[in-house]
Amino acid sequence: MTDEKMIQYALDEGFASAAVVDTSDIVFDPSFRPYCEENLCGQYNANYSCPPACGSPEEMKEKILAHKKALVLQTIWDIPDYSDTPAIKQAKSTHNTSSIQLMKRFRAEGCDGFIVGSGGCSLCKPCAITEGEPCRFPDLRYSCMSAYCIFVKKLADQCGMDYNCDPGLLAFFGMYVFD
Repeated sequence: MTDEKMIQYALDEGFASAAVVDTSDIVFDPSFRPYCEENLCGQYNANYSCPPACGSPEEMKEKILAHKKALVLQTIWDIPDYSDTPAIKQAKSTHNTSSIQLMKRFRAEGCDGFIVGSGGCSLCKPCAITEGEPCRFPDLRYSCMSAYCIFVKKLADQCGMDYNCDPGLLAFFGMYVFD
């Protein structure tokens, strides 16, 4: 599948912008991991897709670098009040649902890969890890950009995407990693 076709599929799925990059050009910064450990989202040690269960920063980096390319995905949301947690959660959920739909389409056309979400996996509430059970959807589970320690601002700049939008707008990022 061509890069152009993948980008078009992403735009058709409702993403504001998409770009293909070589995974070797992605900047990783393990100093981001402590943000996960602060557990502001409540998923640290409570979700298979989040630290520590997802893997160390080095393991997460290796997972990405084991593939050649990534389709960087951006959605932009009209959220006038950045303290509007329900609106932000809904926007992230929609971003990730669209990412999963896109992943299924790519896989159906023979382009295997996995997504990196905007926020940790929320396919099960609560995550099966909290019940001592195996992941119910290992084929669909996704970790967030922070869990991978991806320097999202540098990635956005590399792709020509706005990281900081105009007031009242909020951008979310994710990726589809593939060969």
